[in-house]
Amino acid sequence: MASTPQPRLSAHHSAGLRTEAVYGAERPRSPGFDSARGLSAMLLAAMVSALVVVADQLIETWVDGHLMLAWVALWLVGFGALALFAGAARKLAGTFVGVLDAWSVRVAKTRANQRLWAIARSDPRVMTELTAAMARTER
Repeated sequence: MASTPQPRLSAHHSAGLRTEAVYGAERPRSPGFDSARGLSAMLLAAMVSALVVVADQLIETWVDGHLMLAWVALWLVGFGALALFAGAARKLAGTFVGVLDAWSVRVAKTRANQRLWAIARSDPRVMTELTAAMARTER
């Protein structure tokens, strides 16, 4: 009787296990991703659009046949608004993303505390560990 050896293959790839150990269970973010950059682009587009609409309304009243001049003026207003509001939109987006990050951390901590207390109420071992930890911190 001839037997062939069967290799024992791991269910997980070793590189995947190392990556999971380094980054944890969550997927790593790409190094070039910045959520504030996208938000600032959207805010800048909104500000420029509003300014272009206002400029269009103003230009429409005094254009009587000088359509090319009106378009040049409208584009000048648009590009000027881009240059003027780019820094403000970037700063506003950065502040907004920072506030959202702080809020999400606060919510996550609150939920973790609620889960811990729910477990502690049902398991006396966890409750004794918590009371011992709180007693140690009071000293």
